[in-house]
Amino acid sequence: MSPVLAGLLQLLALIGALALAYIPLGNYMAKVYSSKKHLRVEKWIYKAIGANPDAEMTWPAYLRGVLAFSAVSVLFLYLLQRLQGVLPGSMGFSSVNPAQSFNTAVSFVTNTNWQSYYGEQTMGHVVQTAGLAVQNFVSAAVGIAVAVALVRGFARSRTGELGNFWSDLVRGTLRILVPMAAVAAVILVACGAIQNFSGIHEVGQFMGGSQAWNGGAVASQEAIKEVGTNGGGYFNANSAHPFENPTPFTNLFEIFLILVIPFSLTRTFGVMVGSVKQGYAILATMFTIWLGFTALMMWTEFAHHGPALQAAGGAMEGKETRFGVGASSIFAVSTTLTSTGAVDSFHSSFTGLGGGIAMLGMMLGEIAPGGTGSGLYGMLIMAVIAVFIAGLMVGRTPEYLGKKIGGREMKLAACYILVTPALVLVFTAASMALPTPPHSMLNSGAHGFSEVLYAFTSASNNNGSAFAGLNANTDWYNTMTGLAMLLGRFLPMIFVLALAGSLAEQTPVPVTAGTLRTEKPLFTGLLVGAILIITGLTYFPALALGPLAEGLAS
Repeated sequence: MSPVLAGLLQLLALIGALALAYIPLGNYMAKVYSSKKHLRVEKWIYKAIGANPDAEMTWPAYLRGVLAFSAVSVLFLYLLQRLQGVLPGSMGFSSVNPAQSFNTAVSFVTNTNWQSYYGEQTMGHVVQTAGLAVQNFVSAAVGIAVAVALVRGFARSRTGELGNFWSDLVRGTLRILVPMAAVAAVILVACGAIQNFSGIHEVGQFMGGSQAWNGGAVASQEAIKEVGTNGGGYFNANSAHPFENPTPFTNLFEIFLILVIPFSLTRTFGVMVGSVKQGYAILATMFTIWLGFTALMMWTEFAHHGPALQAAGGAMEGKETRFGVGASSIFAVSTTLTSTGAVDSFHSSFTGLGGGIAMLGMMLGEIAPGGTGSGLYGMLIMAVIAVFIAGLMVGRTPEYLGKKIGGREMKLAACYILVTPALVLVFTAASMALPTPPHSMLNSGAHGFSEVLYAFTSASNNNGSAFAGLNANTDWYNTMTGLAMLLGRFLPMIFVLALAGSLAEQTPVPVTAGTLRTEKPLFTGLLVGAILIITGLTYFPALALGPLAEGLAS
């Protein structure tokens, strides 16, 4: 079987599996967030934290809950790393230095999971399981909660109430993420991923010396890493490591885990607003972009030159032989079009244009399908902007799902789409202009610039993947990427929740002959075009200096 055919067959199998899960999972999540009943364990948690799960919150109260919970989480994870040297189960590792502790704490709480350290050489069992793995669950649940709050803003009228953050957080964790991760972990263990709490083992003889391998609760962390679109690997090689991702089947299964919740949330959205067709329109937009990026990535990586690359079946540098070019391309697109950041190949070794495609996927705002929750609310913001553009074309007040898109709503949407590009471009410019940060670049020229641009694109969009040629374990990059992750996560959430509150207060307007039908293919095309044009105009100069220059020169 040719590598190209193998890649296409894996792509078709993945699409089929996602299609089978779409309706049942989407309906189930809508039921979870619409239910008035509380499980017994949930009641215990509410009592322990002193929360009333039935109390409705306005958007400022909902935001305070998000920020307070996240601040406590950052502090807890920071202290856990700083105290690692005296904790049991540390495997002999010392405490993590302050700058890296700050960076890692912010990274996992913001669902970024950027890692400027070697996981198997830095973190012991306690920090990995009680710290990082826990944040993999709750940071994903926070993202879904904010998305659900925005959906309620569209669904409700004449009220400023968006639900209860604590209830949404607990339900998302216990009813959705924990069961899915548990099943996924069992499947990964059955396929060869490790799950233990053993120490460091000396194995084999290599050129006169031995090699040390860690044990760990890898399968359970790998499961929620993908289900929650987190991305932080137990090992430095991430999902290219055979302990995390042993076989071609587990590789495809992990891609499925990355995509299944973000895609299925469009069904949840359609059910909660009372029109599944609206959910299908958002799904069609996400799927069109994802499939287009996947096709482009496979083309750039298979379109190789020279007999050596032809004999290898593609641009195999930096890719696992057990996965090949096709599966690696699908994984790379899926992980950068979501907020996952997990990698099964070395993105810095992709072709110039292939690396640019991965970077552009993050620059879109990771909305196709995006992260758990963040992808849906990012796409809905873009839908608001597309409706506004359509309204300008015909001279009619824009409406979306019966809600008028006025000046206040557009200001909030505009602030949302401007925050992340500003962070990416300002931090990248500062890193290139100052005398010390460029010393971290492994390469010079266009590829070296791409390393820095990719790092801040990944951090600001809460992705977490890296070109990996950049030495990010410095005080500058640990601090600056940490700030980029914080601002890139919580500033957009402020605008999302404020928009949700504004929409929930409105009285629905009736559908007329002049109303834009946002469930039709025409709107899907408009939305895809708006996303690509807005992103292209924003990032094109920076992309021209990095991956485009490199790709055209090769």
